[in-house]
Formats: sequence, structure tokens, C-alpha cells
Amino acid sequence: MNWNALQFFPVMGEALTENNTLKLDFSPANSELDLIDLGNTEEFNSYVFGQLSGQNKKYGIGGYFEHRAIYRRSEVFATQESDFRNIHLGVDIWAEAGKSVFAPMDGIIHSFQDNAGFGNYGPTIILEHYIDGQKLYSLYGHLFLSDLEKLKVGQEMKAGDLLCHIGPFPENGDWPPHLHFQLMLDMLGNVGDFPGVCSQREIEKYKAICPDPNLILVCPLI
Repeated sequence: MNWNALQFFPVMGEALTENNTLKLDFSPANSELDLIDLGNTEEFNSYVFGQLSGQNKKYGIGGYFEHRAIYRRSEVFATQESDFRNIHLGVDIWAEAGKSVFAPMDGIIHSFQDNAGFGNYGPTIILEHYIDGQKLYSLYGHLFLSDLEKLKVGQEMKAGDLLCHIGPFPENGDWPPHLHFQLMLDMLGNVGDFPGVCSQREIEKYKAICPDPNLILVCPLI
């Protein structure tokens, strides 16, 4: 797939630039996270949006294959083998609830569902695209429940169409408002859901399946 030859509509309706976006660090290297009760969404939310307002930024961004400390807030990231999942497979775009999200390219609705539960995706939409003879899937997590109401599997979406909105907690999986944006070359049989986090031992497997979302976002900070 020749990414350089492709053009995409901005997922947030505008380019993510150094002027409007702040890179956020949720790795263990960020000692400020030790001072926050990450299980308290209100407190976690105040931290995230305090960072943005302090720098006068509209968006926070980051996370592709980041080793994250914030997943200790939920048991949803522990597997049956006690192999903790803390490697993030997508890019998170942190912004106020209600912010519109747009389809970056033509495609169809592959699947959607509410992945409910503390720390999960909440309402989720997956698009299927066909580029240069190859299927590509894009996932949008942590949305409004109402975004799912009128969708139909196979429904056509054009680049620039309004797709969904960043949802509020707790209906977004009980996270500070953000969009989890992820690309997949293979759905691995999943419908309405796909792992957004993997364990250390699974990194190479998922790197082969999940391209860097910044190939579409083109944000200079990541």
C-alpha cells in the first residue's frame, strides 16, 4: 500500500498541528501518573484536560505502541494467562466530549457495538476500506451510544462524512473523553470489537496487523 500517494480527510475535521495539539505521555516514565487515582475517572479527567488547558491546546495525542501505565485502572486488560496487556495499538485523540469525528476515506460500515464495561471501548464503530487491492479497517472507540442508533452494516461512508462523536464518561467505557483510532489489516474474525491493547509478548504479531494511524492523521507530534 503506497501511503504517500493517498489523501485523507482529517479525522477531527481539521489538521492536528503543533498549534492545536499536545503530545501526552501515559507511559511509566511519566511520574505524575503516580500521583493520580487512575480508577477515579473524574480525577483522571481533570489531569488530562488540565494538561491541555495549561498549554492552551484543543487536542491531546499519542499512544501508538506506547507502553502504558494507565491500564492498571481496569482488570479488562488482564488475560486469562495473567499476561497483562499494556501496549497500546492505536492513537488516542483526547478532546472534549461531543467533538465530531469524520470518515478519513471512503468505506462501508463493517460492524459496530457497545463494548460496555469499565475501561473498555464503550460504543465502537469499525469501517472497512479497499485501497490498492487491499482491505484496511479503521476503528473508532469511546463514542456516544447514540452514534450507533442509525447505523447499518454495509452502509456506505464517504471521505469527510460525519461518522460519530467523542463520547462522555461513563458511557464511553468510563474514560476521560477521547477517540481511540486504530488501523487493522486483518480483523482476525472480530466483529464490532478488536484488541486495542496487547501484551509484551504479542508486540510483533500486532505490529504486522496494525499500521501506524499517523499515516492517516499526519500529526507532526507523533
